[in-house]
Amino acid sequence: MFELHSVSCDGERQSRPSGPSPDTAKHARSTTDSSHSKVSIKETDMNASTSSSLSGFDTDVAIVGGGPVGTLLAILLGKRGKRVTLIERWSQAYGRPRAVTYDHEIARILATLGIDSDNDPAVDFHDELYYWKDAKGENLQIVDWQSTSASGWRVRYWFNQPDLEARLTGIVDSLPNVTQLRGWDAVALSQDAEGVQLSLQRNPQEVGPNDETRTLRAKFVVGADGANSFVRQSLGIESEDKGYFFNWLILDLIPKGDYQATPSQWQLCDPKRPTTIVPGGPGRRRWEFMVRPDESVEEIQKPEQAWELLKPWGLTPENAELERSAVYCFQARWANVWNSGRCAIAGDAAHLMPPFAGEGMCAGLRDAVALGWRLNSILEGKFGLEVLDSYSTERVEHVKHYINFSQELGKIICISDENEAAERDEKMKADLARRNNEPVPTDICHLGHGAWCADSAHAGELSGQGVVEVNGRRDRLDQAVGHGWMLIGLGADPAAALTEEQREQLDLLDGLTVRIGAPGTACDAVDVEGTYARWLDAIDAKYVLLRPDFYVAATGSSPEKFRQRFARVMSTLHLQAPALV
Repeated sequence: MFELHSVSCDGERQSRPSGPSPDTAKHARSTTDSSHSKVSIKETDMNASTSSSLSGFDTDVAIVGGGPVGTLLAILLGKRGKRVTLIERWSQAYGRPRAVTYDHEIARILATLGIDSDNDPAVDFHDELYYWKDAKGENLQIVDWQSTSASGWRVRYWFNQPDLEARLTGIVDSLPNVTQLRGWDAVALSQDAEGVQLSLQRNPQEVGPNDETRTLRAKFVVGADGANSFVRQSLGIESEDKGYFFNWLILDLIPKGDYQATPSQWQLCDPKRPTTIVPGGPGRRRWEFMVRPDESVEEIQKPEQAWELLKPWGLTPENAELERSAVYCFQARWANVWNSGRCAIAGDAAHLMPPFAGEGMCAGLRDAVALGWRLNSILEGKFGLEVLDSYSTERVEHVKHYINFSQELGKIICISDENEAAERDEKMKADLARRNNEPVPTDICHLGHGAWCADSAHAGELSGQGVVEVNGRRDRLDQAVGHGWMLIGLGADPAAALTEEQREQLDLLDGLTVRIGAPGTACDAVDVEGTYARWLDAIDAKYVLLRPDFYVAATGSSPEKFRQRFARVMSTLHLQAPALV
């Protein structure tokens, strides 16, 4: 697959001017309770109970880093009644764009929070193909960004990060069991078998040195604190560095009036100046220019240089506002492990990738979801601590795929030698002609080894999703039925495929069982467009076990096969009898 690149900067900030440092302390806890019904349709995130005890602890989970990754994790934990402390070193939100695009999987995640990417003022989409063009404007590659993905959402969305972050922060503000500490740095960390001691200091860049300090005792600590992660360094986690460094100038603009870009999203593979031209969210545009080795980073990001580069696109200070001009050094790096004892890392703290695949922030948000369902169940006494090991093994391999893929795209895009570029263009045009100019689809990436059954079709992959009808309501499955652990049966009662002990295990997970069938058949959810019938018939499966992150845990064509695979998945979760943690 060939995809657009965008900047991923979660948790990382440039030096910021000091300002007021409001602390929002919300100490009330909310705990709710719900009973599980095997064929119930419910919102599992909002109604889940918690058995978390705080005796001797200030918080269940301390999250260092209040960017999108840390904030999403705080929401996922807070919605299930966990007491969370979200620690952010800057007292005020960063008001400039960084990431500008996310994929269908992130749209699916955001939808569970009530953010509808198809109808949201902070989000935009363009049902167009994505073109790679040579210096003459001739097509080198075409990528399918018009289709709806198998997971039920558009392949690609565009957004303004400050607006989206404000939406996420608003959700956090509504959760009384989440405490936000803004304007604080984590400065010391130690852990034992029961918990983690975290020392904090007011950010000296805002208030000067030797200011207020405090200490938190948490059951778990997560570092979502950027590329220079304090948590990662404190844990002594080493990284694999691919030694990939390219400087690119990022220009974010707000055109005045009705500015039209045709095509809306494309890549210019001109060896004189590789350039990316894409949307930047509603009412915004982004240009990205590769910085040549003979150019000064300091000079090229000055506004006068930016406007010079924008002249070919008809943009001037009179018809557009230059919102941001910054040079980024693209890197490729991942941490070897992402968990240690009661600590874990996520987002840029765990990985950095060249943004040519548009997956940097996406990967971080996936980290948050993968951590969220594990930590929630550990704190509820359902999983053993060992389940965090599968967070590392799954996510490291998944991210490595996108990092390596992004590097390969960069090798094609960042060619500055004209002879080498001419050879590239000839090969790519010939390949495009052989395909009769058919666009290439977006790729599918497997998780690494972990909490899924390797010999099941589609296990370890993001599940498909279709429109269903439940009690007269038509919507995507996640919205019409709910999400969490879900057992689907195509034209069959999925609960009947399990043993009594396995049904009890599913109950322990607050799992849903849903019989999906064709219109006119006895079922819990009608397969309105035949999506599930086509998907499961193609892989010869009648039963599917979905995880809370929408990845397939196991499939099976018969109750016997499915029971065996279900048992293997349960063994990876280190299930425990409900108990206080």
